[in-house]
Formats: sequence, structure tokens, C-alpha cells
Amino acid sequence: MDDHRTDQSVRSLTLHALSVADGILALCPLPGSGGDYRGDMDHLHDWQPGLVISMTTEVEHVGAGAAPLGQDFQAMGSRWIHLPLPDFSAPTKAMLAQWPEVSVLALQALRGGGRVLVHCKGGCGRSGMVVLRLMIEAGEDPDKALRRLRAVRACAVETEEQMTWALAAAKRAGTRKARNK
Repeated sequence: MDDHRTDQSVRSLTLHALSVADGILALCPLPGSGGDYRGDMDHLHDWQPGLVISMTTEVEHVGAGAAPLGQDFQAMGSRWIHLPLPDFSAPTKAMLAQWPEVSVLALQALRGGGRVLVHCKGGCGRSGMVVLRLMIEAGEDPDKALRRLRAVRACAVETEEQMTWALAAAKRAGTRKARNK
């Protein structure tokens, strides 16, 4: 039996997935945070995400035994985008500058039937914020999107600042719709 399956203190990685556009959008905790980095990466390899958005910091990677995370995702054929944010925070200026390009890539993948994975340390706040934002940018009603997201991950979006940023996508979409009339 593999070592990563014999230790009772090891928690398996759980993906919380939703259909969005024509693809699958999922969130999860940081691989390795449950004590089995290699097992978590094997599970993600089997799931085959085309795009992975990591919201964790380098310090969090090292603490979870996940220092080679980006290289490992790329080695499995996934595109890896690193948007490090401190735990419980909303987007920084650096993330806001990157977001338009990240959003385009994620929405293209979803509309093309692909799989997009977003993770933070616990798979709740930072990743929930990004997943909710992508659901709204893909055209979902914000209230319905939040209900669907919290049905699969009750802790998704932990702070008011995270919620404000995620829901701002609806205001932008409403402005675009009004201009297109």
C-alpha cells in the first residue's frame, strides 16, 4: 500500500466543482495542506485541469510541502497562473492588473469545454472569490451564482471585501449591457 494512504492523519483533497459555461470550474484547498502533496497532485493529474489559478503565497506553498507546485502543474500539462494573495484578503493592485488577462483565459477555457481549477490554502475565501467572479463574468446572475457556489462549498467567499470584488463583475456586465442597447 502507498505511504500516502496509510497515515490516518492525512486528508484527501476534495474538488468542489460546478458547470460553468460549457466547462467545469472547481475550487479546492492547497495541494499538500492535508498532508499528502504527492497524492493530491496525482488526484489533480487524473482530473486534468487545463488551467490552474493559485491564490496562495510562496510561504504557504513551503509550509504545505508544495514548494514545486507551479512546476508540477506545468509538468502535468496544465497552464499555471500564480496570483498570490495573503489569506482573507481581497485583490491587491498587482492582482487587479493581471485579472483582465486571467479572466479572459479562464472564460475561454470554460466556454471551450475545459476544466479550470482555483485554489487557496483552505479552498474557501480567496478561491471562492475568484470562482464567484468567473461565474458572474460567464453570465450567471450573481445571486444564483452565489447560491450554486455555496451549495458545493459553504465557506466560499469569507470577507466583505472579497464579496464586493466578486460582485463587482455584475456591475461591469450591467454597464456593458446598457451601453450595447
